[in-house]
Amino acid sequence: MVEAVPARGNVLGSFLPARYILALLGSIGMAIIYGLKVNLSVAMVAMLNHTILSQTSHEALNGTSSSTSSGEESCHRDDSHDALEDGPFTWSEPLQGTILSCYFWGYFVSQIPGARIAELFSAKWVMFFSVAINVVCTILTPIMAEWHYVAVIAMRVGEGIGGGVTFPAMHVMIASWAPPVERSVISAIVYAGTALGTVISMLMAGQLASAWGWESVFYVMGFLSIIWMVLWVFLIQDTPNKQKLISQEERDLITSALGSSNDGSHQAEKKQPVPWKRVFGSTAFLAILIAHTCSNWGWYMLLIELPFYMKQVLGFNIKENALATAIPFLTMWLFSMALSKSLDTLRGRSMITTTTARKVATMFASIVPMFALLAICYIGCQRGMAVAIMGIAITAIGGMFCGFLSNHIDIAPNYAGTLIAITNTAATIPGIIVPQTISAWRIIFYVTIVLYIIEIFFYLLFGSGEEQPWNKGGDVRKLTETEDSEGVPLRQKTSPTSYTSEE
Repeated sequence: MVEAVPARGNVLGSFLPARYILALLGSIGMAIIYGLKVNLSVAMVAMLNHTILSQTSHEALNGTSSSTSSGEESCHRDDSHDALEDGPFTWSEPLQGTILSCYFWGYFVSQIPGARIAELFSAKWVMFFSVAINVVCTILTPIMAEWHYVAVIAMRVGEGIGGGVTFPAMHVMIASWAPPVERSVISAIVYAGTALGTVISMLMAGQLASAWGWESVFYVMGFLSIIWMVLWVFLIQDTPNKQKLISQEERDLITSALGSSNDGSHQAEKKQPVPWKRVFGSTAFLAILIAHTCSNWGWYMLLIELPFYMKQVLGFNIKENALATAIPFLTMWLFSMALSKSLDTLRGRSMITTTTARKVATMFASIVPMFALLAICYIGCQRGMAVAIMGIAITAIGGMFCGFLSNHIDIAPNYAGTLIAITNTAATIPGIIVPQTISAWRIIFYVTIVLYIIEIFFYLLFGSGEEQPWNKGGDVRKLTETEDSEGVPLRQKTSPTSYTSEE
């Protein structure tokens, strides 16, 4: 039995409840992770010697009879005044792709171990060390780049290892802090930080590289992130019962809404082994797994391909590229906030169920970008229209934050970190295999459309917002004897009211 820490007068709490301080700092933490993740994509433009690389590319083209564009059109324009300054590195295009994608190597392997550490010990410190690893690797990147590109790859893998545990850690924190009726809003606040971090990083990196050189991108953004680390240590705790800076009213509100699993007396249940067989036999979980994987293909495709598409197909220069790429992520953040608040309001009034809320949000995140990508395939060289359509696509993807991405906590809050680690590990594969060039961009867009269709149908059919019986832990054999193959209590079939959820 863990006793609650007596609540103290919370100056911050008088303006903002402790759970929203967690959400805000969590969002900034996610922004840091994503900002440090994508800053290299922008900084690399200033790091490369484009003159030498262009000469090498022309020589390669002259030596082959086939076009590198594979029949795809490109909207070229001759703007000599937009010429880029040459940087010190002559990394080939394949090497550039390797450096950018190797982040996912570390991201891929760290999630499940990080999730179990967060669930069994402390999600707060897992999140802290996640950001700390990224900060150290970011600050060291300029030094490593001057040494050898292999050292840059090592730094990117290190950042990936740190970044991989952020979603599991924050899922564990949200499961312990967010009342069910506020879960969409709090989740959206936290995870929309990924979009905000992308915006800030793209805009800051371009300006820093132009003003103070490409090295400043890594030094400035890395050292600024240390401020967050200090605030996180002193203002955040794993559960409301460990938090001193919280009112007793808020603590009671959270613990009563979440039940005994969060009051400190139920910690033994949280340390139950993960019921792997029952997890992978749950259609509710498999629906999230498929939705997350298919959606992430579109997410990573836009995150990785969009800067290349703007530059190589639409012919935007570096300043236009940074602005046109960043703005949609800001609108995504605004859209996710509005959608999550609307859905939580409707849920609070019992107008929709949790299941309906998750499906509506997920449909926004898949149907809109699917049709947007289809339109892009036929828009030609109308740059303004292409930018607007892609902006709409990225904006709508923000629905995933209060859609399937929050769904793990609904179905099994005790294993929320592990569940998102599993789905996010599978969803990382697209980040590794998404092509790093846009020589066949129309094919890439069509593949993404097909995956969105798979996501839509499977999640609509099998997605659920109800807590699953295997979340309760206990003796697996005993539970199995009283449930069917889907993990649904047999008594539910004759008495629907005997099984309740947080909906």
